[in-house]
Amino acid sequence: MASDNRPRLGTVRLRDARADDAGPLTRLLLASRAAAMPYLPRVHSDEATLGWMTHVVLPETDVWVAELHEEGDGVEIVGFVSVDGEELEQLYLSPGAQRRGIGTLLLAKAREHSPGGLALYAFQRNAGARAFYERHGFTAVEFNDGSRNEEGEPDVRYRWTASG
Repeated sequence: MASDNRPRLGTVRLRDARADDAGPLTRLLLASRAAAMPYLPRVHSDEATLGWMTHVVLPETDVWVAELHEEGDGVEIVGFVSVDGEELEQLYLSPGAQRRGIGTLLLAKAREHSPGGLALYAFQRNAGARAFYERHGFTAVEFNDGSRNEEGEPDVRYRWTASG
């Protein structure tokens, strides 16, 4: 029986992001933030966020996209991760894609890319994200009062190293 490289239906496949992903990734980011952190102020318009994704995130960081391949529905982008050196800049999942192992796949890709370690910020009130990173070996190393981010929301700095 011949084998091919097509993903099986109902599976998630990671791929490098492309410039034409800017719109879908922006919509995913906005939906994810609204669902997970409704308390956050909106400091940028949707158009400005699209511009940032188009002109900063995609060309200046390493971005991978998680695609869900479903029968009849084709392919849907359900998450992405953005890494700049050892800084995990963004990791977002569409609201319905949580607790399915997709975030873990994206985080594994980021670790593969930066095997020496990763650091990130999470909002202190984002209990779901904090629990996710702590389950995956990240340690809180600094708590901030919100003066370092645009939202003015207290955050926490996490670090992960391969050596523990």
